[in-house]
This record gives sequence, structure tokens and C-alpha cells, in this order.
Amino acid sequence: MQRLRSYLTIIVLASAIGAHGAAAQSDAKIDVTGKWVFNVTTQAGTGTPTVTLKQQGDSLTGHYSSQTLGETELKGTLKNGKIMFRFPVSAEGTTLTVTYTGTVDTKDSMKGNVDIGGVASGSFTAKRQ
Repeated sequence: MQRLRSYLTIIVLASAIGAHGAAAQSDAKIDVTGKWVFNVTTQAGTGTPTVTLKQQGDSLTGHYSSQTLGETELKGTLKNGKIMFRFPVSAEGTTLTVTYTGTVDTKDSMKGNVDIGGVASGSFTAKRQ
């Protein structure tokens, strides 16, 4: 019985290590570098900003461009298929932080939520251009 438990423990550990390695490997294949077109819907309306991303490891930098919020630089992360980036915007003399959080569904699509400084929120889908 003790030998069976030891054997099962080894199998469980090997499976866990293998699964972790596979997750890390698939995460390494996700690269969101490039130009993306977003479709954003908030309580205040809709928009189609363009976001250019540069990925280095799990760090993101880039540029956000929209008719509504203007042009600005952004910073963020991509970890375990979850993306997050944020940038400051000025609205009527107040600086707000816009935060996008979501998931990368395929190499060319992502979706999630946007929070505009706690003043407005909504959802987004994005496609690589």
C-alpha cells in the first residue's frame, strides 16, 4: 500500500510539473506586439481606438490613439494569457487613469473590460490589424 501511495505521488507531481511547463511554454508563444483595432462600448458611447503594442517578456509598452481620448503612451503586462495596460488621460482638468484588462483569446484577438478612472466602464474586443 505504501508503495502504491509513493507511486501515485510521483505521478501526480510529474503531471503537475508537466502541466506547469506546458502552460509556461504556451504563454511564451503569446506575443501581442503589433497594431490592434479595438471596439469599445461604455455608458458614454462607443469608439474604435487603435493600440500599438510592444511586448518584451511579460511587459508591454505602446501607444493609444482615439478621437475621444487622444494620443498617449501606455504601459502594461501580459501574464498567463491575461492582458492589462493603462494610461493617463486629462478630462476637464482632471487626470484619470484608463485601465484595460482582459484575455488574449487567439494570437489575433482579445476581449475584456475598460475602466475610465472609476467614472465610466465598459467592454472591448480587439483584432490585430
